[in-house]
Amino acid sequence: MTEFTIASFNVKNLIEADHEYYKYEAYPPEEHSWKQSWLANQMLTLNADITCFQEIFSEKSLRDVIEETDELGSDANAANIPDRSKRYARKAIFRKLAHESYADAALAFAPNANDGGPGQRRPGVATLSRFGFAAPPEILQDLPEPLNIPFSDLDGSDGGYYTIKRLSRPVLKTKIPVGDIVITVFNCHLKSKLGELDRSKGAAFPPAADLVNYDPAGRAMGSLRAGLRRMAEAWVLRREVLAELEAGNPVMVLGDMNDSENAVSSEIISGETPFKNYAWMRRHDATHKGDRYKDAENEAIQAQINRVRLHSAEKMFVRKSARDMIYTSAFGGVFESIDQILMSRHFNQGDPEAIGEMTYFNVLNDHLTDGSHPDAPYNKLASDHGQIMAHIMLTDAQK
Repeated sequence: MTEFTIASFNVKNLIEADHEYYKYEAYPPEEHSWKQSWLANQMLTLNADITCFQEIFSEKSLRDVIEETDELGSDANAANIPDRSKRYARKAIFRKLAHESYADAALAFAPNANDGGPGQRRPGVATLSRFGFAAPPEILQDLPEPLNIPFSDLDGSDGGYYTIKRLSRPVLKTKIPVGDIVITVFNCHLKSKLGELDRSKGAAFPPAADLVNYDPAGRAMGSLRAGLRRMAEAWVLRREVLAELEAGNPVMVLGDMNDSENAVSSEIISGETPFKNYAWMRRHDATHKGDRYKDAENEAIQAQINRVRLHSAEKMFVRKSARDMIYTSAFGGVFESIDQILMSRHFNQGDPEAIGEMTYFNVLNDHLTDGSHPDAPYNKLASDHGQIMAHIMLTDAQK
């Protein structure tokens, strides 16, 4: 059996000290040191074999965190792992406690094509793998051709197009060899719910950004634009996922989706969930009231949909345990999971083509506090996301 862990970690604005990332926002050396240490401690706790990071402004800042993680891990091993002279040294618990160095791990960084100068920086994503990469990492952000999404009005007339030419943040695609298989891992950070407010050319700021003269309709329109962009980005990612699945490759999608697993954007990425039975449903080309799909057609439909579905690690964990709530974000009184790990059928226990299964799921969220509560401290240096990790066991059948 081959076991490994894979995690998603939105670090929240990681950059070197005294570098202005957003307007007037920078970390003095003392704050930066605290943040780096906090991130390193979280990484040490996860001890993941594969980690997908979001909100990385520079590769150097992340490498510094990884180096500090290994320093902490070395100290922890010296204190916690018995040497071979101890009769209990071979106990399984010590394998779990041991930190494995990232010194030989591979790191791929995808900078953001929208990145600007000081005060106008835009974050990228990065993937760290103890197994290395089986092929050069690929970055998807500037689309080879613009994505034109046609609309038609309810009366059938032309409803125009919504067009995107570039994703708000890059998608990093890596091929990671684990045991005798290669897994395609997508690391993504979809458009946030922060509204895209309309600004006239040459204007210093969008009118709806002026909260003193509050414009609810303008701000709602900004949220609509953000939602359209997030769903369009989800479709671009789905297209890439389908290409891998059609090639027969195991797939995992990790990252900050900026939406819950039941949101439309998340369902676009994972694919639709089939009905229990299509035999009761009237055919798409029905010629009379009782013209419904046959049992054999139901089985064919089920197989086609399930073949290209992705499955939520969180949902699989909840089904296997008595736990009924997991959250990775707390804002405005809402606790929800917007960071996700999605896996192809190859890791879905019970699927005839499964090559492994998820045995456990972690979420580190004790640090999250809701800033809308007057008594809740808000630490701007820690991540505002929980970290999630799936434990995967590959079966011997795939070898």
